[in-house]
Amino acid sequence: MNASDVLRLSDVFKSYAGRPVLKGLNFSLAAGECVALLGPNGAGKSTTISLALGLADADSGTVHLLGQPMPKAGHAARQAVGVVPQYDALDPDFTVYENLLVFGRYFRIHGTELRQRADRLLEFAQLNSRRNDSVGTLSGGMRRRLMLARALINRPGVLFLDEPTTGLDPQAKHVIWDRLVDLKRQGVAMLLTTHYMDEAQRLADRVAVLDHGNIVVCDKPLTLIREVVGYAVLELWGIGAQHWVDVNHSQLQGVIERRGETYFFRNELADQVLAQMKASPQDDVDYIYRPGNLEDVFFSLTGRALRDD
Repeated sequence: MNASDVLRLSDVFKSYAGRPVLKGLNFSLAAGECVALLGPNGAGKSTTISLALGLADADSGTVHLLGQPMPKAGHAARQAVGVVPQYDALDPDFTVYENLLVFGRYFRIHGTELRQRADRLLEFAQLNSRRNDSVGTLSGGMRRRLMLARALINRPGVLFLDEPTTGLDPQAKHVIWDRLVDLKRQGVAMLLTTHYMDEAQRLADRVAVLDHGNIVVCDKPLTLIREVVGYAVLELWGIGAQHWVDVNHSQLQGVIERRGETYFFRNELADQVLAQMKASPQDDVDYIYRPGNLEDVFFSLTGRALRDD
């Protein structure tokens, strides 16, 4: 295990009811690093996190969290990590401030030290003005910020983030992002699972795409975009899009991808279609020319078929 790694899974296999979920998974997270773990439903993300936290035991392979073997040392290791689950687990019977105090006592933090930590975290989460309010009066964005503050009460070195901005409006989402960037600057390692590709691109030092029980790729977001997608994408849609593609198909040299009612062209082909659109605009066809992004990477590597399990 690398000395800088706070989490490492090596050659991990895991099955449920005879169904393989992880197939020789190798994954690591270094101190002060944010890695986004992406994958379609059923790819093994939840299982990976359960194993990392010592909540499940691998069939074979090894899992170490903060240098401790999991799940054998799970209780001790979990004392030094923070978890922000996808769904709120705040206590409705307590105020905002009391939620932090009660949670802190689970880590045997008491007295002045606990109150000082709670005060600092309320400032960090921009919730000091709501400290004495019931959590039931908070907006969705405020509740997510309180969940993040609560996960930090024990000053964790590793933070597990499961869909931290699900359901939030753009303003609330950006506030959460700002708080997470602050934590990364302070050296907190983060494992982020998200279906928001812009979130992964904004926050992650590396992006790991998990599919069919293994890591397909793991690299810097911009590196993946450059190597998997290229420099440009043109999206084409509208009532007349299919007709335009059918008429011009023989002239288009390259792969044409379709997602729903939208056609996608990349790089030189995107340039070609853009030139044709400018030269001969179509009233019933809309288009946008843009850089590649992580969503393009995701579709390229995992396909576009809907996963239900």
